[in-house]
Amino acid sequence: MACIASPVAIRRPSPVMVNMVPKTVVVASPVPSARTTLPQRSPHAVSNKNLGHYILGKTIGEGTFGKVKLGRHILTGERVAVKVLEKERIQEVADIERVAREVQLLKLIRHPHVVQLYEIIETKGQLYLIMEYASGGELFDYIVQNQRVPEPEACRFFHQIIAGVEKIHAMNVVHRDLKPENLLLDEHRCIKIVDFGLSNRFNLGQLLKTACGSPCYAPPEMVSGQNYVPQMCDLWSCGVILFAMVCGFLPFEDSNTSALYKKILAANYSPPSFISESVKELIAGLLTVDPSARFTIADVRGHPWYQQISEASVRPKDLVAGQCGLDEDVLQVQTFCRMDSFSFAPQSQG
Repeated sequence: MACIASPVAIRRPSPVMVNMVPKTVVVASPVPSARTTLPQRSPHAVSNKNLGHYILGKTIGEGTFGKVKLGRHILTGERVAVKVLEKERIQEVADIERVAREVQLLKLIRHPHVVQLYEIIETKGQLYLIMEYASGGELFDYIVQNQRVPEPEACRFFHQIIAGVEKIHAMNVVHRDLKPENLLLDEHRCIKIVDFGLSNRFNLGQLLKTACGSPCYAPPEMVSGQNYVPQMCDLWSCGVILFAMVCGFLPFEDSNTSALYKKILAANYSPPSFISESVKELIAGLLTVDPSARFTIADVRGHPWYQQISEASVRPKDLVAGQCGLDEDVLQVQTFCRMDSFSFAPQSQG
């Protein structure tokens, strides 16, 4: 499978590869033996343009299970992104598990640089995820439009990416699919991390083994089929993202998948001469083959390139105890038939 980027401009990689390493087997959590389907609850009032308290507008994206539409709250006028999940497309256990995992993790993680889930509305044939709207689009498109990101601006973005990743890891969650396509920009051009479908929970000190995500952003230990430290997996991806921002193309490229993996395993990349020595050093620290020697978040924050500007991440607002801004009743186990039966708690398989 090709996952290439031209040395002139970054290109969108091929679709996500789950089980990138043939010998790696995804071990599903225990599931009911009968064919699992989404529940059918009483239909919510919905028309072609209205959904509960929201008015649906134009389509702004297309996903595996349906479209993403722009929505507006009827009373407040607030714009939201409405992820429309077609139930008929979500029939396989793995698909139900992916959707349920994303809902559960978005419910868990509350941070200015992680997209927020506001509400879930269910109809007979669809699930509507009412989410925070990031009007600036993908970081990927921003890089393409500008050819590359000037280093001071890339540093600002990187502060926000690192802050979001730090929060995700603090919740014992690993993202496993960090890439510019999964980093959105809001109206203030601030980063919002999205798409937790390949994420998982982990215990302190636990190693994971499932190979998933996009090959160009995957670390050597995942590509080679080894068990891996979850946090180090995401930090390698952060190194690839940083390279893509300041260079305008990906560090690892080859039309042959086997050759691509060899380059990743050897960290065989060539930074261009037009980027600073300081950012080269930071990239090298993140794109270190040995995960035990790879830069940690503390190392990143202590690096001179990171410190060239004042901290640019947005601080989380203090929440009143027990208040998370969501309708908790909507996000209970009724949303999916026995969601807990999929065991999204930490699993040794990873």
